[in-house]
Amino acid sequence: MDLGLKDQVALVTAASRGLGKAAAMALAQEGAKVSICARSQDLEHTADEIVTQTGSEVLAVRADVTKPKDIQNLLTKTLDRFKRIDILIVNAGGPPPGTFLSLTPDDWKAAADLTLMSAVYLCYAVVPHMLEAGSGSIVTTQSYSVKQPIDNLILSNSLRMAVIGMMKSMANELGPKGIRVNSINPAWTWTERVQRLMQDRVVRNNSTMEKEQSKITREVPLGRMGTVDEYGKTIAWLASPAASFIHGHALMFDGGAIKASL
Repeated sequence: MDLGLKDQVALVTAASRGLGKAAAMALAQEGAKVSICARSQDLEHTADEIVTQTGSEVLAVRADVTKPKDIQNLLTKTLDRFKRIDILIVNAGGPPPGTFLSLTPDDWKAAADLTLMSAVYLCYAVVPHMLEAGSGSIVTTQSYSVKQPIDNLILSNSLRMAVIGMMKSMANELGPKGIRVNSINPAWTWTERVQRLMQDRVVRNNSTMEKEQSKITREVPLGRMGTVDEYGKTIAWLASPAASFIHGHALMFDGGAIKASL
């Protein structure tokens, strides 16, 4: 199936590893030109890996998505190189685990900057250019916790809901102007962040990694966690012209873990 992504320009944030890297790789495999950013030292290696595996053009820009100046620099360099942005993939590392009383107001502020304000800053930077072009696709990566809270992840449970509310509102505003807005909401998908969260559960429950993984997969009808490759293919489709009538949607990438009918 041709997703219609050849020569489109995709900006993917927090893309040096994990879900962001998977999104950038999948988009590039479909022929998109990709601008990626991250804070980590893995950024340039990831860019080289994507080029080697796909042959697509890749721009790597070091940026912290909680800092508006970094986002503006990312935007400027992307437009200088590619002249436009057709797709924005909003992605950021998740906030730390914790219960309400184990966290502080400063933890909430930092988590809001990372999870909510990064999406706000990125959309303020990119949307005017999509409006000028009369088209575009925005996909934000959040979590299946927007449907049912995950124990010990109160920051993520709360702030990701705010992003979903923003995306749904923007879908209503921007759809008539040719810009699609959606979110993808993964359940447990094996990444470095999930490995850290699993290790936290091991410590809290005086358990083992195998036992904690088993607890999770028992709740998934497909009987396993998702893979980053599956996630990448899914978000590439959702962002692409092949999903041209999918708009304002919060797609669950969860193997059936959400038990609600809607």
